[in-house]
Amino acid sequence: MAEHALARPGQLAVGPIGRNGLGYWGVAMLIATEAALFGYLLFSYYYNGATQPPGWILEPAPKMFPAVPNTVLLLASSGVVWWGEKGIEAGRRGQALLGFGITFLMGAIFAAVQIYEWLIKPFGFAANSYSSLYFTTTAFHMAHVIAGLIILAALFGWTALDYFSPRRRIVVSAGVLYWHFVDVVWVFVFTTYYLTPYLGFGT
Repeated sequence: MAEHALARPGQLAVGPIGRNGLGYWGVAMLIATEAALFGYLLFSYYYNGATQPPGWILEPAPKMFPAVPNTVLLLASSGVVWWGEKGIEAGRRGQALLGFGITFLMGAIFAAVQIYEWLIKPFGFAANSYSSLYFTTTAFHMAHVIAGLIILAALFGWTALDYFSPRRRIVVSAGVLYWHFVDVVWVFVFTTYYLTPYLGFGT
């Protein structure tokens, strides 16, 4: 029986095709746990804002520049990285390299502007619980941006080395999914810390 099996081997699995693989869902589960952590941080903001006396928010009118253009830049990067992924799906390596490279540049600019915003804030980390939450939440998001930039750099390098194909691209799909997560989380962070004060929350 064993000799017969060795004499006539069957087709061996060579890996997942497209997004159909445990790796993709593993990243999705990682994203779910990270989303929960952001949920706890944002809940802390809303809980404190609802229970603290007026004046708790140290910046009742947050500056919309450069926060709004920076937000638009980050959200636009999701479209660019999606375009890069479509390049892999279609077998157009040049398109994929452009998509991943431009997205990396957009993410790096976002990170630099965020650091600039930290530097010009009129309060420090330990001013009160609002400032601590602001810096903790945005720094936690920055850590995810940096992780996303590392992923994008890896995708760019591996694409340049022609590691991917329309069938073998689960790593690309998982990396792109992570970058979309980074962008979506920022929408909630931006809404919380930049928009709700204008609605009178916590002031």
